[in-house]
Amino acid sequence: MRILIAPDKFKGTLTGPEAAAAMAEGALRVYPDAVVTSLPIADGGEGTVEAAVAAGFQERLNAVVGPILKPVGAVWGYNTESRVAVIETAQASGYLLSEPTVENSLRAHSYGSGQLIAAALDAGATEIIIGLGGSAMTDAGTGALRALGLRLLDAAGNLVPLGGGSLIDVVAVDATGLDPRLAGTKVRMAVDVDNTLYGYNGAAHVFGPQKGADPDAVELLDAGLRNLASVVREATGVDIDIPGAGAAGGFPALFVAYADAAIERGFDLVADLIELEAHLDDADLVITGEGSLDVQSLSGKGPLGVADAAHARGIPVVVVAGRITVTPQQLAVHGVVAAVSATDVAGSPEAALADAARYTTLATSEALNGI
Repeated sequence: MRILIAPDKFKGTLTGPEAAAAMAEGALRVYPDAVVTSLPIADGGEGTVEAAVAAGFQERLNAVVGPILKPVGAVWGYNTESRVAVIETAQASGYLLSEPTVENSLRAHSYGSGQLIAAALDAGATEIIIGLGGSAMTDAGTGALRALGLRLLDAAGNLVPLGGGSLIDVVAVDATGLDPRLAGTKVRMAVDVDNTLYGYNGAAHVFGPQKGADPDAVELLDAGLRNLASVVREATGVDIDIPGAGAAGGFPALFVAYADAAIERGFDLVADLIELEAHLDDADLVITGEGSLDVQSLSGKGPLGVADAAHARGIPVVVVAGRITVTPQQLAVHGVVAAVSATDVAGSPEAALADAARYTTLATSEALNGI
C-alpha cells in the first residue's frame, strides 16, 4: 500500500506539515506496512511557503518592514537548482501583523513583500511565485513595487505616503527607477479569488472591513484604487481592473502593469510547484483534508482539487477535516470514499480544537477502518 497524504492547513490549529504528520500516524496505525508520503498543499495563500519547503525548497528568513512599519521576520522558500523563489504576502504584509483598526486599514502597505522579492532577486531567482492572501493592506501592490524602485507622485511632485489611504492623491507613476531585474524575471501570482480591483466586487468593499475599514474608509480605499487604475491606464494603456486583481488588497494590479506578471489559480500553481501529478502516479490511496470542509471547498480548490486529480486516475480518496459540513454524496462526486471530521471524533468543536493533532490522527484511523 502506497499512501499519499496531501492536506492543506487546518487554519488556527495545524499547519499543513503538522496535519500531514497527524494523518500519517493515523494511517500507519491501520496499515503499519504502508509506504507513506507526505505532501502538504496550499491554495496559493497562507501555507504556500510551508508547502514549498516541505517539497524540498530551502527555507530562508529575512527581516522586512511589516504592514505598519514595524520590522518582522518573514520566511520564504528558494530552490537553488531551478532558481524559483516562493514568497507570501501573509509573511511580510499579513493581517496578523497589524491590528484591524480604521487607521491601520488606511496605513497598511505591502513594502515588506517587495523587500522579499528583492531578496529573491539577490539570490538569483529567475522565477518568483507570490502566494496572495491573509494580507493587511489595500494598496494595489504599490508598497511592494515602491520597495523595488517605483515612485508614486502627487500633484506637487512629492512621494505619496505608503498605504491604500493615499492612493487617491496619486497623479503620476514614475517607473524609471524600477529594479531592471524584474524585466527578466517570471512573476507568477497565486490567487484563489476572482475579485476585481475596485467596485462592489473589489478589494476594498469585499475585504476591507475584515482589515478594520469602516464604511468611510472602504469608500476612500475604493476611490484610491479607481484613481490609481485610471493613472496607470493613461500612462501604460494597461487595464489593471481585472479578475483576480483584487486579491490581497489588490496586490497583483500594479505588477500586471509594471512587471508583466501573470495571475494564476492558486491550487494549480502550487500543485505544479510540488509536483502533485508525479506523486499521484505512485499512490494507491490519497488522504487529504483541511480545517473546514464546506460548500466553498466544492469549487475544486485545495483538498478537493487533490481529490479530483486522484479520482481522474481511479485512486480512492479519504478526507479528514476539522469539521465537515457537506454531504457524503457531494464528496463522492470527487472520488471520496470516506470522510471523517476531528469534531465528530472528539465529540465537540472545543475538544477538537484543544487537541487537533490527536483527533486528526484518530479521525484518519477511523476513516481508513471504514473503507
